[in-house]
Amino acid sequence: MNSPAAPAGSDRVRDVFDHVPAAGRPARGPGLNILIAGIDRREGLSKKTRDRLHVNGQQCDCTDVLMLLHVSADRDRVSVVGIPRDSYVRFASHRDHGKGVGKVTERSSRHQGKINGAYAHGGPALTVRTVEQATGVRVDHYAETGFAGFEKAVNRLRGAKVCTSKDLADANSGLRLPKGTHILNGDDTLRFVRARHVEPPGDLGRMRRQQRVLGELLGALTSGRAGGSPLEVVRAAAELNGAVRWDKGFTMGRLGQLAGELRGLTARQTEFATVPVADFDHRVPEWGSTLLWDGPRARALFADLREDRRVTGNPATGPQPGATPVSYRPEEITVRVEGSGPAALRIAQDLSDNGFKVLNQRRAAVSGPSGGRTEITYDSHWERKSGTLAAAMPGAVRRPAKVAGEKHSEVFTVRPGTEGTKVADVVYDRSSVEGAPVRGDTFGCDGPGRPSTD
Repeated sequence: MNSPAAPAGSDRVRDVFDHVPAAGRPARGPGLNILIAGIDRREGLSKKTRDRLHVNGQQCDCTDVLMLLHVSADRDRVSVVGIPRDSYVRFASHRDHGKGVGKVTERSSRHQGKINGAYAHGGPALTVRTVEQATGVRVDHYAETGFAGFEKAVNRLRGAKVCTSKDLADANSGLRLPKGTHILNGDDTLRFVRARHVEPPGDLGRMRRQQRVLGELLGALTSGRAGGSPLEVVRAAAELNGAVRWDKGFTMGRLGQLAGELRGLTARQTEFATVPVADFDHRVPEWGSTLLWDGPRARALFADLREDRRVTGNPATGPQPGATPVSYRPEEITVRVEGSGPAALRIAQDLSDNGFKVLNQRRAAVSGPSGGRTEITYDSHWERKSGTLAAAMPGAVRRPAKVAGEKHSEVFTVRPGTEGTKVADVVYDRSSVEGAPVRGDTFGCDGPGRPSTD
């Protein structure tokens, strides 16, 4: 993602910490913290470039991506925490100048808003100060890139490896990617990380894809794509010059040194998490739908970063023990269990106890369970919800059916078989499904990965 080439814009990044007051900042801790920002800005891009990158929408001059990257003091681990762009936080004290949402004033303001709006209100310096205030983590360096810069960075590191277990298509980002493993160029990688209308949908799913790509680029940077020789690592770091803009303390020499210190970094030594969210639709006048963090879990996550601890394996930040986390509330899913035998009665009762809306049972054409595995049949329009019911019945097989027309039945039908009738406990915890702390080597083609416990 690329910012304008104007000196003033460059100076805002270069001199970011000159405008961050020393008073009130979090204390320095072990390790190194880098705030990575992707800026949604189209200024300076030709129409041809905007068409090619599929970024013809209206710019917000805000941070479309915010990630805290922590490098452990022993240089043996890299942890990346994604900060959702719609997070509702209190901005650090600043003077509003009329950009974004806020009144023009010469007095200091400490209003709340979406964290991505801090950039429009006060540039990189206010973004750094707001992130520090919200997380309690001191930011040591700042890196910023725009659409074209991101494309350039990926190309200079010789592409990004991604995989998907299903075909992906998103008209808004221009993504069209068949299932399988691919090495994408910068243009296609940008489409992959910007897509919001593929599984899993929304910003959390998008952030997981961004983290997977960042993990790949970290691997490229610390291996030099050429066996990991020190010279190749330094050359790889130098390739980012001009594609990513850094604060003046993070010189190309410093970047090359850090890449050398991390030489040979493996996926197992990387960790990825997203700030846990308690409310995914907190409505605020002027700001619309926002995200409220899960306070206790978020504080535990940031404490791990501050203390240079692994962010994976901490029960305080992971899913609730004893139940499988799901991304939809069971109360939002209607189920009908066919049959009247003991298995059908037990399944219906167990699903009801789990919170599912269970309709009156319907007698099957044949009494008693059918042979083989229990089946869940449903209108494929509700594929996203099917995962919640499937998590509650881990031994059942899903049978989606395409339905013509615009009327889509929301009823899921369970047909008991001789196998897969057990009902497991589930709990609504979308953050754990789409953003729980995971190691880089647990990322699968479906994106979320699995929580790391060792």
